[in-house]
Amino acid sequence: RGIVHHIALTSRHNLLMMNSFIRITALLLASLNAANGFHIVLAGGTGKVGRELSSKLVEEGHDVTILCRNAFLAAAPSKVSSDFGWLGQSFLEKYPGIKLRDWDGGDLLDIVGQDWVGWQDDTLSKADCVVNLCGGFTQQREMATERIVRESLRVNPTALQITVAPKDEELRMISNVAVDSKMNRLKLCEDMVSQNCINFENMRLQANRLEEECENIKQMIYAKLS
Repeated sequence: RGIVHHIALTSRHNLLMMNSFIRITALLLASLNAANGFHIVLAGGTGKVGRELSSKLVEEGHDVTILCRNAFLAAAPSKVSSDFGWLGQSFLEKYPGIKLRDWDGGDLLDIVGQDWVGWQDDTLSKADCVVNLCGGFTQQREMATERIVRESLRVNPTALQITVAPKDEELRMISNVAVDSKMNRLKLCEDMVSQNCINFENMRLQANRLEEECENIKQMIYAKLS
């Protein structure tokens, strides 16, 4: 029993040491990258929040990669489908620091992008920060969050993970159907991040204050990576 107790204490000590090492490594990498700009990944960033946040970030010298279900449609001159997000050709030409990358969205049975293979190594492995902007309140949100967390832990466990969701009181105002279920789903996604990632922030924002809240996200990135 004494030996087992000793092994348990040793394992716990080793785990704490490993977590400390990862945190220190993350801080050192962030300090080095800050001088040249951060590499920031926005998952689900083809909506209003992604448009506002990505433009703010590239204007301040950072590289932004937006993970989207269909990069071809997101970059089209005109919006051709209400089923997928859209930024537009003129927007991307104005902000050349923003790149689009197809990904699977967490649902391997419903892939709509043409070039999604290898998105993890192309984007997450280089990211200083991953901002999860995947919207909706269906199971798709859970699958997307799980995919981001799992692949980040595999290729880049030190990356800062930020989730963005509406506040509970605002959700009650904008939705009158299955509100409790939607709130539980948001909490589940946040728990998925907080219980698995060592460097994270779960943010609850007001959707009707787009510019202000995008500034808050940007400042949170700076604060956590400084």
